[in-house]
Amino acid sequence: MARRFLLVATLPTAALLLYSSVEADRAHRSAPQSRLPSFSDITRGAGIQFKNEASHTSQKYFIETMEGGVALFDYDGDGFLDIFLVNGAALSDPMPSGKEADKSDPSFWNRLYHNNGDGTFRDVTESTGVAGHHYGMGVAVGDYDNDGYPDLYVTNFGTNILYHNNGNGTFAEVTVRAGVAAGGWSTSACFVDYDRDGWLDLIVGRYVDWDFTLNPWCGEHKPGYRSYCHPDNFKPIYSLAYHNNHDGTFTDVSAKTGFAAAPGKALGVAVNDLDRDGWPDIVVANDESPQQFFRNNQDGTFSESAKMQGLAFDEDGHVYAGMGIDLQDYDNDGWPDVFINALSNQKYALYRNAGGAFEYVSGPSGIAGITMLRSGWGAKFIDYDNDGWKDLFVAQGHVMDNIQLTQPSFRYLEPLLLMRNVKGKFEDVSKQSGPVFEMLRAARGAAFGDLDNDGNMDVVVNCNNGEAVVLRNQGGTRNHWLLLNLSGTASNRDGIGAKVRLVTASGFEQHALVSTAGSYLSASDRRVHFGLGTDETVRLLEISWPSGVTQRLENVGADRKLNIEEPKDAAKNQKAEP
Repeated sequence: MARRFLLVATLPTAALLLYSSVEADRAHRSAPQSRLPSFSDITRGAGIQFKNEASHTSQKYFIETMEGGVALFDYDGDGFLDIFLVNGAALSDPMPSGKEADKSDPSFWNRLYHNNGDGTFRDVTESTGVAGHHYGMGVAVGDYDNDGYPDLYVTNFGTNILYHNNGNGTFAEVTVRAGVAAGGWSTSACFVDYDRDGWLDLIVGRYVDWDFTLNPWCGEHKPGYRSYCHPDNFKPIYSLAYHNNHDGTFTDVSAKTGFAAAPGKALGVAVNDLDRDGWPDIVVANDESPQQFFRNNQDGTFSESAKMQGLAFDEDGHVYAGMGIDLQDYDNDGWPDVFINALSNQKYALYRNAGGAFEYVSGPSGIAGITMLRSGWGAKFIDYDNDGWKDLFVAQGHVMDNIQLTQPSFRYLEPLLLMRNVKGKFEDVSKQSGPVFEMLRAARGAAFGDLDNDGNMDVVVNCNNGEAVVLRNQGGTRNHWLLLNLSGTASNRDGIGAKVRLVTASGFEQHALVSTAGSYLSASDRRVHFGLGTDETVRLLEISWPSGVTQRLENVGADRKLNIEEPKDAAKNQKAEP
């Protein structure tokens, strides 16, 4: 495949970047910090009236406790993030043989809320045509046909749905024509251009081989003690890979790519270039089975190598309930790291990337002590205080709604968790981050992005059988920020897979990759957010596009949103447009 390469040198000498990490960090942190940000619950005031209907039954059908997801994306191109929330469907108690879950009642519809740009949202579900079918699980976002409008892929228990964005405020269901119906029990999914041909492909995680007829009694045989079954009771199933044919259709390449040869119990899926070879790799968070690292072989295939790379197990060599996931460079050393949360009594897992191999560092990072009694789902590294270090937000709640009957020290409903990154060590700052962190929830999917374009990262959480919550980051620091909206030309239109290297005026360096994937059942804003600390200028922005083009911008002012287009002409230096 032919590729174009562009290297635009904008700095007079490479010596300008030769700051030691110690000196750069000292300069970056030198100014006094004001109070840390807090989050406020703006759900009702913003006009979001969504209650997740999971249809819990006495049968303890497994799907009831696992859904649902949320997406933040700008579906109409007005510059503001809209909110899509996935819902369940009506289940009979018990379900008759052959009957499917019923989503016809509007209380079970998936919901799309349009951002009005003034802090409020309006429900546009009916006019856009995205109410859905089947029992909903999660959602992925990506412009699969490169027309400039993001499309939606909704995963279900049952047939999945691909919604094509028509560009006029409506969506069209194109699942059958596109060939991506999948089937079975799909969970998290993501769009990624794994072969770098300029078109987004689709990866679909699937959980276990389960249906309403495969629902044994688990737990004690007395009233109130029946429980959701452990995943060990069900067979694993492989994740799916669909290759984009460039004509609105996809081909199932699960066998060709190697995914079919590696069944698992997928709940979370995330993307990054973990070995820094220029090709996107995929990590799958699996429930009570080894985690999976699908290394991109650069030829349209993947090799599952989690055990070899040190990602499959915890520090004791045990499996755990991998659910939410994110892949980002938390310690600013240029190598993407891996976070996977788990159930209570297991500790959340943080793997530090030591140049392509991974070290389990939950203990020394402080995460193990904070999370031993927690159960995590949606999660992401976000720089909530804009100090240049990526913090961790986790949506929490146990999987068992009657866990207190058998394990009184655990709780089904749990508070949200915010862990601040202090130069690679994490501390729990939840209690000082607003009353919203005191509320108990069965939180599941979580998506992240700047809803009001003020430079502070906000959060939307979908709660199982509960009300969704929209959290506005109130700011409160004097730290600076930058928000990048990348648009590909030779690369896919979304710029997914582009790598961004940022160096501030003081020499502080950060790295990020454009992606909507990660968390749990959810899709976050594809725009890249950087906290800059006290630096008011970015000395260098270096963007490595999937096409092979390298683009450099210098002396970029802080506190701005930048629209950056991949250079159409390799001979010209592309300028960022505010």
